Amino acid sequence: MKLKIFLFTLFLAVTSLYGTQKALPSIVPVSWLKEHINDKNVVILDIRDYSDYKKGHVKGAVNIPGLKNLFDAQSWKMPKLNFLKELFSNAGIDNSKLVVIYDNGQFFWAARAYWILEVLGHENVGLLKYAYGNYLKTHLPITTKDTVVARAEFIPRVNNEEIQTKLSTLMAINKKTIIDGRKVASYMGKESIAKRYGHIPTAKNYACTNNFSITKDGSKMKDFSELKKIYKNLPKNKEIILYCDGGAEAALNYIILNELGFKASVYDGSWKEWGNDDAVPVENPSKK
Repeated sequence: MKLKIFLFTLFLAVTSLYGTQKALPSIVPVSWLKEHINDKNVVILDIRDYSDYKKGHVKGAVNIPGLKNLFDAQSWKMPKLNFLKELFSNAGIDNSKLVVIYDNGQFFWAARAYWILEVLGHENVGLLKYAYGNYLKTHLPITTKDTVVARAEFIPRVNNEEIQTKLSTLMAINKKTIIDGRKVASYMGKESIAKRYGHIPTAKNYACTNNFSITKDGSKMKDFSELKKIYKNLPKNKEIILYCDGGAEAALNYIILNELGFKASVYDGSWKEWGNDDAVPVENPSKK
């Protein structure tokens, strides 16, 4: 057992130094987490509300409620760097840790945390294949006790290639592929969280809910063989900009598309910013 832990730690150290490859699957099988759940280099994040976390969670999981911590209250964009540095440091995350994330079954809350960590330069992060539900309760140890971890020193190294602005998205119209991750009704202009309705011109609609299935055992990410068919018509030679209502659903598309070999990034302001700005164009199919 000691040899196994030593080799695992050595592998992480080499990966960290040379950046040769990601040491964690983008979509983490439950069997992987079961095998590594006691490894000191693994941090499990539960992104659900604390009230749900308190009723039961994966043993060792640290609670970071997504809505409260992953959005700035005023701008609805990614929180300030100092806040996130403290948030992840207090969760026991430093640059050597493997971070596995799960949520309540919508997946985009966990995906938001995944994307933010990658924006901040932390590459070894994965989304658990199953959300919290019967499957996890059956295959992993569950507890109601809060997890207390030692503070680590999370050092952000911002990767600007993973994040887009309103200006860069505006300039991408007719040049790059733009994907709207909202449901069809929002894309078609029948409902909106903003004052305007419709979508960004030239945007294609790939709702983030296409990426997972809802089962009696809990929501489950689809296999990549199935996901590859969903996105088969997207050109590989164009960069992709993703958006949704507020930047969380788009993060789920971000994980999948990058794993499938596309070059995707997220427009953090998303429709909440774009749809409230009269200076940028909107296409509304419901008015045609």
